[in-house]
Amino acid sequence: MERRNIVILGATGSIGKSALEVIARHEDRFHVTALAAYRNAEMLAKQFHRFHPRFLCLIDPDAAEQLRRMLDGEDVTILSGVDEMLSLTRLDDVSMVLNAIVGAAGLRASLATLKNDKDLALANKESLVAGGPLFKSLLARSEGKLLPIDSEHSAIWQATRCGHPREVRKILLTSSGGPFRTWPKEKFSEITVEAALNHPTWKMGPKITIDSATLANKGLEVIEAVYL
Repeated sequence: MERRNIVILGATGSIGKSALEVIARHEDRFHVTALAAYRNAEMLAKQFHRFHPRFLCLIDPDAAEQLRRMLDGEDVTILSGVDEMLSLTRLDDVSMVLNAIVGAAGLRASLATLKNDKDLALANKESLVAGGPLFKSLLARSEGKLLPIDSEHSAIWQATRCGHPREVRKILLTSSGGPFRTWPKEKFSEITVEAALNHPTWKMGPKITIDSATLANKGLEVIEAVYL
């Protein structure tokens, strides 16, 4: 099997790090060409020493300058800013972009990936929520495919390909209920940020953890499922 060159956007977040753990176990199938993050220079430097990508990008210019000092003398091109991050989706030898950027900021990267005929491994559900109709239009013209890697939607995507989609009558999206599933409503006024960030099952970034605690994340997943 030919190795696939991959770009990971949001490499220092929980999903980005999990993706790199998977790649580390399957280096015969994947090669990391570029890693991008917002401003965590120290983590990105560690990831460089493990995977040796040709390109690194930090959105924050000060953090990018710090990274240049940390990796002075290394064989790597360090970029900064949103436009230079988007340029990674145009690399000729890359066939897949994994978008794990947090929030609606990931929309431009998702659309750029499909415009450049790359496969889009999508963990950024806000992209579909904010730009679902744009995705539908682009996918009809793009040579790239949309591959959902958010756990629920990946399961749906895989299940519907085991038979014929018309065999599926109903899709149920489950949830853990977050840290307050067993709390009586009378105690909700006592909820603190610290309690909301203490997810009973998963260790995730702060935004997704709060969205899980409020069940807002489940609403986003329903919208995402519609477009998938």
